[in-house]
Amino acid sequence: MAEFVRLEVADGIGTIRLDRPPVNALNDQVTAELAAAAAEADRAEQVRAVVIYGGQKVFAGGADIKVMAEAPYAEMASRSGRLQDAMDLVAGLGKPVVAAITGYALGGGLELALAADFRVAGERARVGQPEILLGVIPGAGGTQRLPRLVGPARAKDIIFSGRMLTAAEALEIGLVDRVVPDESVYAAALEAVRPYVNAPALALRAAKQAIDYGLGVDLATGLQIERVQFAALFGTEDQRTGMRSFMDNGPGKATFTGR
Repeated sequence: MAEFVRLEVADGIGTIRLDRPPVNALNDQVTAELAAAAAEADRAEQVRAVVIYGGQKVFAGGADIKVMAEAPYAEMASRSGRLQDAMDLVAGLGKPVVAAITGYALGGGLELALAADFRVAGERARVGQPEILLGVIPGAGGTQRLPRLVGPARAKDIIFSGRMLTAAEALEIGLVDRVVPDESVYAAALEAVRPYVNAPALALRAAKQAIDYGLGVDLATGLQIERVQFAALFGTEDQRTGMRSFMDNGPGKATFTGR
């Protein structure tokens, strides 16, 4: 039984819930439990979409500085590898993932949110990569995922300065996708992914993989990735269901099974 991270499933949506007061600091145990929860959510057929949530007060305040302060190089090389692996498992979930950001998402907390497909933030949320103020740099994906999301110049400003952004500024630069009242963050995140619960799961996975893998390669290779993913879906039950429904009843009326 996990102590700090758990997967809660209801109505086809899996919530990966961080619960390590006071700020959900990402120590080794949290990292391991996060990885396990992401892997479980990916395997579970009843989970069709995922919300990452840290509770009403805070998303995640970053790594546990007390643990890292005197850590030697070899230890941190190993620890950062485990943290990156956990973030990669979240990013690699073959299902739509939304981060529900309340309070602070700083350092590793923001890097966790960056691993999601979408981000919903509360009006008083604050996000940032403050590692530079500690004499280091982001080590769980911030230098890579952030510039891909907001562009290199904006990412450099955020990382070089270590400053915190308001929810409104994060929305303006595309770092978050929606800002809602703080008390509505979780509900808004559920609303964001609910349409995917009854969508064709294999097609969603293929679309996500084609986009994500394609971002890391040249256009010609990306088009080949798309072609292979597209053709593979013609071996699925959902493709036959969707196209037959379209011909018989018009668009948007198919009932998919995820097979």
